[in-house]
Amino acid sequence: MVIDQSKCVGCGQCTLACKASNDVPPNIEWNRLVETGVVGGKQTYLPVPCMHCSDAPCTHICPVGATYQRADGIVMMDYDRCIGCRYCEVACPYGSRSFNWETFDGENPAIPTWGQPQVPRRPRGVVEKCSFCYQRIDRGLEMGLTPGVDQAATPACVVACPMGARLFGDLNDPESPVSKILNDHGSFRLKENLGTEPRVYYLPMHEENEQKPEEEVAS
Repeated sequence: MVIDQSKCVGCGQCTLACKASNDVPPNIEWNRLVETGVVGGKQTYLPVPCMHCSDAPCTHICPVGATYQRADGIVMMDYDRCIGCRYCEVACPYGSRSFNWETFDGENPAIPTWGQPQVPRRPRGVVEKCSFCYQRIDRGLEMGLTPGVDQAATPACVVACPMGARLFGDLNDPESPVSKILNDHGSFRLKENLGTEPRVYYLPMHEENEQKPEEEVAS
């Protein structure tokens, strides 16, 4: 995934679409929106989903294998196996995981305005997080669609952004939109010094002054 800070206006539509498509409880956000100060007279924002790291600390520390990485790189949760120890939540340096303290049995205020749930609700006592809307990707691929090109096969947050601030696709394909834009622009990833190899890239507000607001991301 690529997120362009210069296009993000902090409207929060990505968060609402995520909450609807994944039936995320009101007190949990799979896609956080962090204010990162003013650059060139404009308020800047840093959307923070799961980074789906190539070397994800959460997958190494889980004692029951409830968090794992698919062949395509998406870091997943097996909610039936999760025992709620929260080791993965502590291990994540991006604050991208949330513990489900309560049973969510009420109405989701993001539905139906921002979409309909495509996955079941998670039970109380497990850690949940962004999944890159794997259900949309998998169903789209079965239909012969291309993630990042065809909306039905693309994460809800990418589709919902009215400013086109998010792109998604296959970095192994040099012709994919994400590969092309990263080849043409300077980018950064959060906390690269940790060696986690995040799969979320950011295009900075000003390329000549590549602002890296990593200190704003609370872990």
